[in-house]
Amino acid sequence: MSQITPIPRRGAIAAVGALAVTAVLSGCAGSAAPATSESGAPAAGPVTITYVGYGGAGQDAQIEAWQKPYTEAHPEVTFVNTSPPDVAQVKAQVDAGAVQWDVIATAPYAAEQNCDTLFEPLEIELTVPEGDLVDGAVGECYTANWINATPLAYRTDAFPDGGPETIEDFFDVEKFPGSRGMVTNLQNGILEYAAIAGGADHDDLYPLDVDAALDELDTIRSSTTFAPNVGALQQAVSSGQVDMFFLPDSRIVPLLQEGTDVTVVWDVTIASINAFAVPKGSPNKAAVEDFLASVMEPGPVAKISELLGVAPINSAAEPTLDEFTSTVEAYNTDTNTGTTVLQDIPWYTENFNDASTKLTNWLAG
Repeated sequence: MSQITPIPRRGAIAAVGALAVTAVLSGCAGSAAPATSESGAPAAGPVTITYVGYGGAGQDAQIEAWQKPYTEAHPEVTFVNTSPPDVAQVKAQVDAGAVQWDVIATAPYAAEQNCDTLFEPLEIELTVPEGDLVDGAVGECYTANWINATPLAYRTDAFPDGGPETIEDFFDVEKFPGSRGMVTNLQNGILEYAAIAGGADHDDLYPLDVDAALDELDTIRSSTTFAPNVGALQQAVSSGQVDMFFLPDSRIVPLLQEGTDVTVVWDVTIASINAFAVPKGSPNKAAVEDFLASVMEPGPVAKISELLGVAPINSAAEPTLDEFTSTVEAYNTDTNTGTTVLQDIPWYTENFNDASTKLTNWLAG
């Protein structure tokens, strides 16, 4: 049976620091019209929500599980989809006074550390009992949508005699030579996995020693693809460019569905709450808040779990997992024989910008 380290409650919000990188302004503009909300606010015409996700099959699933049902119930609301989400681009839009995105998929701690500067404080009128939601599901500037796990896995054909079995194996280039892949997004555990390989206790990871983690990453730098997003790493695995990797459950499922033979390793698995935030100055905040409340209802929660193999944030959801989604669902105790550790939101809320800067500088070095 797998062990699950509970997520701590959200701590105080730290002062906003400088973001690690800058980016050019991009995205599609949405309508400036306000929207109907379930709190009873009057309708004021059609609304277009510009929705920023991670692209690919994952975003297709979000459209199916969340957007289509919502627009059926609220025909005055439509969605324009774009990708990828990037806090630096939110900063560029906010600084320019030209916010074009209405809702962005992000890590809770990125929203919290930049709360009321880059992201809107939210007033979510929950349509479900708060006690049904996972601890940490609602923050000042974010709401959760699923629990995302990023397990160790490898292409089975690359290791006919057996591949890596532990996190330490992934970092052992002599015992397991071959091409490696990691996503540089902090939400996918790049620092935690490096810390564990360097000797940190997975039951006592926080506060993270970022410098020690980066030193450990140095040991695999020459043999590792550091992908800027999950879609890029998924493609590298699919094309055979990467032999072993840390990839989110929602991206392993499409690989399995397309026939890629992947072995998932259940040692220590880093998981995180995936969330939504509203960029500061979005003209469609009320419409987005109403949509975000709907995402946390049992039906949409179950649907996204069924499509992507992610863990539900609502205990009332009852997803039916198939042969692929059950293989990667980190909270399926029939499959996961290891330990699942949820990222510490309070620590990242205080340290997100600093950790991002250090990682960005390391990648540039």
